[in-house]
Amino acid sequence: MGIFIVTGAAGFIGSNLAETLLNRGDTVIGVDEFNDYYDPALKRKNLAHLEKYPGFELIEGDILSLNWRDLLSDAEGIFHQAAQAGVRASWGDGFRSYTERNINATQVLLEAAKDAPNLQKFVYASSSSIYGNAEAFPTNENACPQPVSPYGITKLAGERLCGLYYKNFGVPITSLRYFTVYGPRQRPDMAFHKFFKSIFFDEAISIFGDGLQTRDFTFISDCVAANLAAAEVPEAAGKVFNIGGGSRVVLKEVIDTIERIVDRPIRIEFTEAARGDARHTSADVSKAQKILGYQPQVALEEGLRREWEWIQSLYS
Repeated sequence: MGIFIVTGAAGFIGSNLAETLLNRGDTVIGVDEFNDYYDPALKRKNLAHLEKYPGFELIEGDILSLNWRDLLSDAEGIFHQAAQAGVRASWGDGFRSYTERNINATQVLLEAAKDAPNLQKFVYASSSSIYGNAEAFPTNENACPQPVSPYGITKLAGERLCGLYYKNFGVPITSLRYFTVYGPRQRPDMAFHKFFKSIFFDEAISIFGDGLQTRDFTFISDCVAANLAAAEVPEAAGKVFNIGGGSRVVLKEVIDTIERIVDRPIRIEFTEAARGDARHTSADVSKAQKILGYQPQVALEEGLRREWEWIQSLYS
C-alpha cells in the first residue's frame, strides 16, 4: 500500500479523500493549516474521522513554511487539495490570501516534488472556475479559459504552473477541474450547505440572481474516485480533466428537489447576482471517461439526501 500526502486534509474534499485512502490501507500524511476562512471547529470534526486510523499522521502548518524535503522523502503521491476557496471573497483586500495559498503554495509544492525520490503522482485540484462564462456547453478541456473571478485566475495560474513542472522537470502532474462538488462535510460557505442549514433552522434560503443559473453538480464520492483514478492511470500524467456529475441542472429545479427531500415548503429570498459567479457550468467528461474510466455514480437527488442527513446530524 502507498504513502500519500493530502494537503487540505481537514477540508471537505481532502478529508473525504484521506478517509478513502486510509480505508483501503494506505498511509496518509495530512497537511492543514486550519485557517479561519470558515470555522476551524468544523475542520476539526472532519479530522476526528481520520485520527482513529493508525496510518494517519497530521502535519499542522502552512504549506509555504513546511520542510517538504523531509515530508516527501517516502511519499509516492501528492493530492494537492489545499486552496483558498470561494469566488465572492476573492475581490479586494482578500486577494493576497488567494495568491499565497493558490499560487505560491502550489509552486513551493511543485518545487519540492521535482526532487522527491519516490514520487509517482501529483494530483492538483483545479476548478471549473477557470472557464468563466464558457462559450460552449458542455464545455471540454480545450475551451479557452476565461475566468470571471480573481479566484478563477489563481486556480488557472496553479494549473499552468503544474504544466510547466511537468514539461520541464517531469513532475507527474494531473489536474482535475472540479465542477461544484457537494455532499457530507461540504464547506459552510457553499450553496447546498447554506440551503440545508437555513431549512434546518427554519429560515429563508438566499439565492443570488434569478435562480435560473445552471450548474454541473458532482457528488463527493465521485470526486474522490476521480482523484484515485488520476493517481493510478499512467496515461493521466501531464493531462487536465473535467470532473463533473454528468448533468446540468437549473438552480430552481434543485430547490424543488430539496423541497421534496426535506418534505416542507422552502422560503426563498432573492438577492442580487454575485460578481465573479459564472452564469452556467456544464462539464464534458468524455476525456475523463476514456482515460480515467471515470463514471459518475451518484445522481443529484440521492446525493442531496445524503447531504441533508449529514446536515441534520451536524446541527442537531
